[in-house]
Amino acid sequence: MLRYEAVEALAIKPGGVYVDGTYGRGGHSRLILSRLGQQGRLIAFDKDMAAVESGRQLMRERPAGMGPKFEIRHIAFSRIREMLFEMGVHKVDGILLDLGISSPQLDAERGFSLREEGPLDMRMDVTQGITAAQWVESVSETELEKVIWEYGEERYARQIARAIVMARARQPIVTTRQLAQIVTAVVRAHERKREGGQSPATRTFQAIRIVVNQELEELALVLNQCVDLLNPSGRLAVISFHSLEDRMVKRYMRASAGVDKVPRNIPLRETELKRFNPQQLKVVGKAVRPRRQEVMANSRSRSAIMRVAERV
Repeated sequence: MLRYEAVEALAIKPGGVYVDGTYGRGGHSRLILSRLGQQGRLIAFDKDMAAVESGRQLMRERPAGMGPKFEIRHIAFSRIREMLFEMGVHKVDGILLDLGISSPQLDAERGFSLREEGPLDMRMDVTQGITAAQWVESVSETELEKVIWEYGEERYARQIARAIVMARARQPIVTTRQLAQIVTAVVRAHERKREGGQSPATRTFQAIRIVVNQELEELALVLNQCVDLLNPSGRLAVISFHSLEDRMVKRYMRASAGVDKVPRNIPLRETELKRFNPQQLKVVGKAVRPRRQEVMANSRSRSAIMRVAERV
């Protein structure tokens, strides 16, 4: 999503060091590599082992010693500073975070898709953590309602939580179709059609995916590391797909830019101003959304939004 816009936003320096914190299937990484020179370096991370294998295949395709250096590691981006330090990298010239899920993750066996029958898993890293089925089986009705309301912004969270608890009392909910049917029945009882042709179960699936993968906690952790990792003029570009993520990114960038920290209507010297406005980043341009052509080619891109900031 926003592949060309994101790489343009990084303002690639041919000899720079860059991080793709969410490799996916390599769309952004391949374009970054095409902009780097012989002395350039790209380090990619992903907690999805299938994505890492895809990245390793790209490494095998590249002749040794030819072009910029590329490597990929199997790790969540919340540990970006730790891993970079282990690799002897303390500063970089750009960091890209694409917070969406990749198309291969929507395959039935991964449990993300609500249109395909598959095990209710939803883990991005299948080597650890509990599955969505295990979480749905063990969570209290109160907590389930809270998650669906807060993370899915679903207006029928209470009714859906109640229906899920009643259904699991009869039999375990272990497939995507089971869960989708339960949620759809509740929503359809209250409204005929979702706006934008959205599936009635989309928001509930999103909420459960977020909590299973601890996505908001991971995002908060990585954002707090980015400023210190960036060289002066280094860029941070973040592509998010729902309002909770975008709100976090926007607030982080504004806070790091010192926005709204200066008392109003009080004349201050420059030295005094810096006490109130410890600027570390500056916001670059306005939020970027996909062009019409991209949305037409890939409807999932319609909710993407990118924000960019630069280290000062």
